[in-house]
Amino acid sequence: MTSVTLASADRIARASAAVLASTSLSTAERTAAGSAMELIQWPAASAREARSAAGRQVVAAAPAASRAAISVARAASRGPPSGAVPARTASARNGKAGTASAYGEGPSMGQTISFPGMPAASKTVLWVDDEAELLEPHRLFLREKGYDVLMASNAADALELLRRQGFDLLLLDEQMPGMRGVTLVREARALVPSLPVVMVTKSEDDQTLREALGADVSEYLVKPVNPRQVLSVVTRILEGPRIRQQAVARSFVERFRQLEQVRSRDLDWRGWVERYGEFVQWDIDLAAAGEMGLYGSLRSLYAEMHRDFAAYMRTAYPRWVNEGMEGERPPLSIDVVNEFLLPVLEGEKRALYIVVDCLRLDQWRVIEPLLTPLFEIDTTYYFSLLPTATPYSRNALFSGLFPGEIAARFPDWWGERDDETLNAHERELLEHHLKELRGKTAVRYHKISSAHDSDELERHLANAIAPEGVTAFVFNFVDLLTHGRSESAILYEVARDEIALRALTLQWFRRSALLAVLREAARKQIKVILTSDHGSIHCNTPATVLAKRDATPNLRFKFGEDLRAERPEQALLFTNEDELRLPRRGRGANSLLAVSDVFFVYPTKLREYQQRYRGSFLHGGVTPEEVILPLSLLTPRH
Repeated sequence: MTSVTLASADRIARASAAVLASTSLSTAERTAAGSAMELIQWPAASAREARSAAGRQVVAAAPAASRAAISVARAASRGPPSGAVPARTASARNGKAGTASAYGEGPSMGQTISFPGMPAASKTVLWVDDEAELLEPHRLFLREKGYDVLMASNAADALELLRRQGFDLLLLDEQMPGMRGVTLVREARALVPSLPVVMVTKSEDDQTLREALGADVSEYLVKPVNPRQVLSVVTRILEGPRIRQQAVARSFVERFRQLEQVRSRDLDWRGWVERYGEFVQWDIDLAAAGEMGLYGSLRSLYAEMHRDFAAYMRTAYPRWVNEGMEGERPPLSIDVVNEFLLPVLEGEKRALYIVVDCLRLDQWRVIEPLLTPLFEIDTTYYFSLLPTATPYSRNALFSGLFPGEIAARFPDWWGERDDETLNAHERELLEHHLKELRGKTAVRYHKISSAHDSDELERHLANAIAPEGVTAFVFNFVDLLTHGRSESAILYEVARDEIALRALTLQWFRRSALLAVLREAARKQIKVILTSDHGSIHCNTPATVLAKRDATPNLRFKFGEDLRAERPEQALLFTNEDELRLPRRGRGANSLLAVSDVFFVYPTKLREYQQRYRGSFLHGGVTPEEVILPLSLLTPRH
C-alpha cells in the first residue's frame, strides 16, 4: 500500500473530523466513520470513478484530428453524486391486515421496508381526504417510519389546522365534497407559501393533471396507490436533501484518501484535465450539500495542485508551442476554429461561435443544466495560451495564430498600446482564418460589453444570426464582473469567493442576452460552439516584483527588462519571448507569469496593492482555473 505522509494523514484526519462533526450524519454513521476510516464505497463514488475512467479512455483514444467530434461524455450526465442504501427487510409487529380502499390494499403487517436514513427529527404530514377513516393503516405505516400524520376529512378542517400549527407536507385528495383539492392548494399556499403539496386523485384526466401542475404541486399520484408509493414520495420530498447530503459526504471521504495519494506532478495533460475536472465537481457538490467542513478539506488540496501544475506547465508549454505542434499535446486556443468549428460548418449551412470572456469550468457547469432542455451537450476541454489574458488568448481563438505571429503578420493590428485595443480586429482575424481553412466564409460578429449592447441584441435578435456562415458572439459580462469586483465594494461583498461567484454567474445567465441567443439558436436548429478564452483565480497572496520602469502594470503577468519575483517560486520566469511565441519586446525583456493565488505588487506600493487587490479574481497566470477551459458543442433537440 502506498505510504501516507504526515501531512496527508493530517488532512485525512481533518476530513474525517468534518464528517464526524457533520449534523447530517446519523449517530451510527458517525461511529462507523470514526472507528474505521475505511468507509464502504457507495454507488455515487463508483459512478463518479466510472465517468472519470470513461472520459479518460475517450480522451486518450482520440488523436488530434478526431477531437472535432467532441466525444467526451456529455456534461449533462454530471449530476451531484447520490448513493442510496439498499432497502432492508425488517420484521413487523403482529396486527390486522390493511383495509382495502381506493388507495389499494393496506400494508400487510408481515411486510415493511426501510429507507436510507431515518428522519433526523419527526416530520409532520397533514393528510386531507374525505375517506380519512380508511387511511388509518397508511397513517400507522408512515408513523412507523418516523412521520407524524394528522388527518382531516375536509378542506375547512385542513385550513384550520394549518392556521394552528406548522406542517412539513400537505397530502390531499383532489376530489372532495365542498372545496376541490386544487382550490385548497391555493388557500394553503396563501397561509404557508413554501409548503410542499402531494395531490392524490382518482381522475386520470389531462385537465386535472394540468391544473395540479399549474398549482405547483410537488408530486401527483393517481389512485389506487399503495403505502410504499406514499412513503417513497414523502421520503423523497422531506428527506431527499438530507439523504443526498449524506451521500456526498460519504463519497467524498472515501475519495479523499485517494486524492491525497495520487501525486499531481506525475500527470500528463489528459490527467490534468481529469484531475481538475474532478476537483471542480467536488467543489460544486460539497458547496451545494452545505458540507463546509469537507469543503475546507477539499480546498486544502488546491495549493499542492497549483504548485504541481505550474511545474508541469513550465516545461510542457514551451514544448507544445515550439517542438510539439504536430506531436502529443492538448488542443490549444489556436486549434479551436480548425478542430471544432470547422467540422460543424462542413455539415451545416451556418453555425454559432460563442466566446464567454473569463468563464471558468465551474461557472460553466452550474449554468449548463439550464441548457439541457434545449440542446444535447457534448463537452471537451482545451488549454489557453499563456499569458491567460484576453489580448493573447482570445485573439488566438479567432485567428488560429500565436500572438507573435499576429504581430508579425498584422503589425497594424498589434502595437505598443493599451491591451483593450488589441482585440479590436477579432472579426477580421476570424474572416482571414476561415478563408485560409475553407475559402471565403461569411462572418457576422457581435461583441456584448454593456447593458445597452444586451438590450440592442435582444431587440434585434431575429436578425442577429446570419442566414449562412459563422455568427460570432463575444460576451464580456463575466470578465467585467471579475474586474469590477476589485473596484466595487458591493460587488466584492456579493462575489466574495468561488461559491458566490458561481451563484452570481447563474443569476446573470438566467436573464442574459446570451441565454436569449441560445434559445433562438435552438428554435432555428443551429449548432453552437460555446467556449471561454481564459478563466480566473481567486488571489489572496501578494508577490513582490522587482522591475524597471518599463514593466507592464498587469497583476498576474508582466513584461519588462530585468524583471523577476522576489520569491522565485511565486512565478514562472521566461527570458526569451520565443519560448511562449509572444511578440518580441527587445533585448533583456523577460516574461513573468504568476502561479497559485498570487498577485504582483511593487515594494513601494505594497500596502496599497494588498488592500485593493487581495481577494480579487484575476487572470493572466498559470493555474488550472485559468488555463483548462470547457468547449461545448450544443446540438438543438428536435
